[in-house]
Amino acid sequence: MQKKLHIRKGDTVMVIAGDSRGQQGKVLRVDTEKYKAIVEGVNMVSKHTKPNAKSPQGGIVKMEAPVHLSNLKIVDNSGKPTRVGRKMDPKTEKLVRYSKKSGEVIK
Repeated sequence: MQKKLHIRKGDTVMVIAGDSRGQQGKVLRVDTEKYKAIVEGVNMVSKHTKPNAKSPQGGIVKMEAPVHLSNLKIVDNSGKPTRVGRKMDPKTEKLVRYSKKSGEVIK
């Protein structure tokens, strides 16, 4: 059974704890088993790579490391971090996510 997560791929999130606290970025990938997400430009680490076809020179590559989902909050349309709720949309009769702060639906 898959867990219900408050964060999805493509969401804009803010880091609320850790070294990257206060940074915002777009979610590139969510790992449901480890409960982590990779956020664009957040939690950058240096990885040492051997020469290969993609990078013939090899060397040190900067890349994003996963961040635990408990350290992320969704940023709503007003640009402020918010908690996420779920409710039935009366028009489409589907379950939608909404911002607890502003009450508007999160796309």
